[in-house]
Amino acid sequence: MAAFTVIGHHECTTTDTVVTFSSIASSYDHLMLTISARSDQATYVSGMGMKFNAATTNYSETRLLASSSTPVSNRKTGESILRAWGNIPGSSSLADTFSSNTVWIPNYANTANFKQFFAQSADPNNSTTDDQWNVMESAGLWSDTSANSQIDLSIVAGDDFVQYSNFTLYGVTGA
Repeated sequence: MAAFTVIGHHECTTTDTVVTFSSIASSYDHLMLTISARSDQATYVSGMGMKFNAATTNYSETRLLASSSTPVSNRKTGESILRAWGNIPGSSSLADTFSSNTVWIPNYANTANFKQFFAQSADPNNSTTDDQWNVMESAGLWSDTSANSQIDLSIVAGDDFVQYSNFTLYGVTGA
């Protein structure tokens, strides 16, 4: 049976540009990150960025996104940050609406293989207008064999996470 241990939790008390989990112990099998967030970007949808160990090279990702009646998929390679894995509501969305995001990072401390992640994202809104809401499944790779001991989260456009956005990192054993 899997055991989930809270490694760290952060709730924004005002606004935060970057949320960092550092000094992640290598004693777990996997990591799971849950996010409920919103940005102050003047848009309906804000993309989140993620980096491992503050690295700025060797990221790739694939996503399947529905933000209209026609789902789309795309792939990015050679990126300096993971930027297409999770969306959150911007300031144009319904007030007090926050995202639901889950990120699974298997074998994060392994030093023999590259690091993978799998993410689910829901960006709700009370609108049926295209691109004012979305749901997404994504997967990515950090082409590095270093053990992952730090995760940095940000808004891709450089805006901030707003008050009450919260982030919880779990260490998972036995899964």
